[in-house]
Amino acid sequence: MSALPDIDLSAIPEDQRDAVAALLRETANLKEINRRLEHLVAELNHVVYGKKSEKLDEDDRQLAFEDLQIAVSEAEEQKQDQAPGDAAPKRKRVARRNRGNLPENLPRIERIVEPDSLVCPCGCGQMHKIGEDRTDRLDIVPAQLRVIVTVRPKYACRACTDGVTQAPAPAALIEGGLPTEGAIAHVLVSKYADHLPLYRQSQMLARSGVTIDRGTLADWVGVAGFHLKPVVDRLAEHLKTSTKLFMDETTAPVLEPGRGRTKTGYLWALARDDRRWGGADPPGVVFFYAPDRGGKNAETFLRGFDGILQLDGYQAYNRLTRPSRKGGDPVRVAHCWAHARRKLKEIFDRDGSEIAAEGLRRIAEIYAVEADIRGCAPGQRLSARQARTVPLVAAFGDWLQEQRLRVSAKSRLGEKLTYIHPHWDGLQTFLRDGRVEIDSNSVENLIRPIAVGWSLCTPFISAWKH
Repeated sequence: MSALPDIDLSAIPEDQRDAVAALLRETANLKEINRRLEHLVAELNHVVYGKKSEKLDEDDRQLAFEDLQIAVSEAEEQKQDQAPGDAAPKRKRVARRNRGNLPENLPRIERIVEPDSLVCPCGCGQMHKIGEDRTDRLDIVPAQLRVIVTVRPKYACRACTDGVTQAPAPAALIEGGLPTEGAIAHVLVSKYADHLPLYRQSQMLARSGVTIDRGTLADWVGVAGFHLKPVVDRLAEHLKTSTKLFMDETTAPVLEPGRGRTKTGYLWALARDDRRWGGADPPGVVFFYAPDRGGKNAETFLRGFDGILQLDGYQAYNRLTRPSRKGGDPVRVAHCWAHARRKLKEIFDRDGSEIAAEGLRRIAEIYAVEADIRGCAPGQRLSARQARTVPLVAAFGDWLQEQRLRVSAKSRLGEKLTYIHPHWDGLQTFLRDGRVEIDSNSVENLIRPIAVGWSLCTPFISAWKH
């Protein structure tokens, strides 16, 4: 923005000088605020479209958005304070921040703070209550360790020696072991939901005066894995009755006993998420372990499933579409537009390719339609896609073919375009069924946290395998 021209205030009538000076100060302040907002927009573009955007996980991205939202709110607040208007003072706007909320179902403990005396200062008698002020604050009670002592009295007859009567011991997950079922559940949730390694849990217990070795905690996890296997199997059976599922796989380092190192295993995620089109079935995910990434594993895990499978472009899944598929009929595949976009994004970030930029622009138009119909019923989504998205996809297909003829297949860009071409039919599946998503981000978001809590113990993995 160009600088303001210098103005000689002496050439302005004396009765107007103060007003002109105030306007100049206000213009300078607004100019500074505008520069700050432009900087924030540049930051936002970097978060969303920058070279590192593909590496930002959902939590990091959300934190960046929250920081930017706070900064924008502060800038808007400053702008309001600087805005011209009446001489009367304006109420200061409070920056919009997410300070959390306190659900109604949380238990509430009321502490009534009474004045030291209820006698009227003028001496006319006792004061009467006319109202009250209430303040809600969140209190957190740390996890409490306690010992459950089970006492089983023994009874015998004084008149005879026929025997002793005693109630049987209650069933326990680990017979004769130290933990209750609640303690084991706490260890599992801390490890697999909160990504808290067992050695840290052991340290936390030690700070409370309870010494439990990490190996002992690992044994607890192994026993829990064994007993949870029927639940996992039943969940998998339930998910495979669905007509549409997501699938993805990721590496998982697995401890290899006796060799002092880890080996690479794979976790395969099978997920259902119908919330974007209002499906009645609840979302769910189950993970399977396999020692490698072979397509035969997917064939085994999907035994009994005959619906639409949404996934990335990994070629090992091709065996699921063949008439010779074991465990069911050939599945219909819906490929992921996010993966297609990512291939072009890699080239654009590295070379600034105009062809890649054009492909990204065309895919952005397709995603814009999806943003408009998110949450609509399948019929509405299908109608909108047929009317608005089909022409965009057809144009993208023509453009893709044209660029593949122009670009060498051995170049990096040619390789990325070649990646998209074999999946073209699967990329159009969402145009024929309103329940199908445009990408497989639902399962990728579920599988991403494994990279955080990668240290999986061998007993639990063994329980999954067997």
